[in-house]
Amino acid sequence: MIEQDGKEQKVLEEVKEKLQREAARKTSIKEGCFSTIQGSFGDTYIPPFAVAINSSNSQIAMLTSLTNLFGPLSQFLGSRLMNRYSRKKIVLVSLLLQVLMWIPIIGVAILFWKSIWTGALPILLIIFFASYAIFGNLAGPAWFSWMGDIVDETDRGGYFSKRNRIAGLVAVIAMIVSAFFLDIFKKHGFLLLGFCLFFFIAMIGRTIARELFKKQYEPKLALDGKYYFSFWDFVKKAPFNNFGRFTIYRSLLGLVVSIAGPFFAVYMLRNLGFSYINFIIVSTSATIFSLFAMPLWGKFSDKFGNYEVMRITSLFIFALPILWLVSPSPYYLALVPEMLSGFAWAGFNLAAGNYIYDCVTIQRRGLVVSYYNIMNGIGVFLGATIGALMVAYIHVNFMAIIPFIFLVSGILRLAVSLFMLPKIKEVRCVKPFEGNRVFKNLIFDSVRSIYGSHQFMITEFIKKKKSEFFG
Repeated sequence: MIEQDGKEQKVLEEVKEKLQREAARKTSIKEGCFSTIQGSFGDTYIPPFAVAINSSNSQIAMLTSLTNLFGPLSQFLGSRLMNRYSRKKIVLVSLLLQVLMWIPIIGVAILFWKSIWTGALPILLIIFFASYAIFGNLAGPAWFSWMGDIVDETDRGGYFSKRNRIAGLVAVIAMIVSAFFLDIFKKHGFLLLGFCLFFFIAMIGRTIARELFKKQYEPKLALDGKYYFSFWDFVKKAPFNNFGRFTIYRSLLGLVVSIAGPFFAVYMLRNLGFSYINFIIVSTSATIFSLFAMPLWGKFSDKFGNYEVMRITSLFIFALPILWLVSPSPYYLALVPEMLSGFAWAGFNLAAGNYIYDCVTIQRRGLVVSYYNIMNGIGVFLGATIGALMVAYIHVNFMAIIPFIFLVSGILRLAVSLFMLPKIKEVRCVKPFEGNRVFKNLIFDSVRSIYGSHQFMITEFIKKKKSEFFG
């Protein structure tokens, strides 16, 4: 009888935990939507805000480089905090600090509006936004580990594609609405007031997301002393294991992508003179197209593996900055390079995140993702710094410097993928993807469909003529 009661109790606990995990996944989608509001009204408008307060091109590049260096470096501390505190507590404290950083950023806008310390404000913005990134990244390892415990391994692609798709829809709506109102603010001479309002909305969005984290179920995590190894050990062994080579590839790709990354906003707002509406149309088009691509990539990665997704999308990623050289039209930029950007990066980022879950044990997720992000952050820092030096010191006769930087970034993206991707392997048991056969089937199916429709039209035409002729 006691044994039977023990089994029933265990079953009840398993059912309860399953329901709690399901509720946590739903809560996480809601949290993602409100966090997206912070990104859409806040992070997205930091580069345009830097342009509005007269930051130089090099300062805008350093805004990206320092943010992406110090932010990931803080993840090392975040992973170590998991030894002493619950993941929920780490996330809640980190996000509170991040929320508070919007106050001095709003202060920068007010000071520029009042023409106070205008020469120092670009530097202050870099300091405040880097601090904002540090506090946000502090929660990264705990959040990543937490999500890994509430999402089933077999459904990661489907769940994260759904979560990203819903959050992406919120982002599109928020960014279009915000651009419309920011143009109105600019037209009436209240541009800085518009930025203040947007950053306040971003602060509110993150505050609500933090409240949702309080309600989200956190499974227990027990760490023993054997899970830890140093960052230096990770770096030394990286070339000799699969996940290490993946980390090197992602870091190198982050480096060459970031050579051009900080300058797309500058190119649209300064070189091409786009309105904020056109700027947001181009910027959000990638997100819009990613909404359609996300469920496809989610199903594809669950079936054929994350490596295959990265291999396919890398073929598009190298071409993206080069396509920006074809035409300055906002309609072309939205419908060609940004459409492909949404399609490619949706798949690549989804696959890269899930690939980490596939490679790393539960206990080491927080630690390893911090090391992964540190290396990627160093890559982004070096890339953005190289871009800043290029825009400051390199002069070319056959094209403007920013389009030249786009060209260089595209060529280097291809070189990195061709060199590093063959060194990485899929770690899950997945169905082999026979690309040539699938491609041929798509062609043959299309031909059969076209032929079949034409055959039907010809048959109907003959029947009609017979009817007319014979009455």
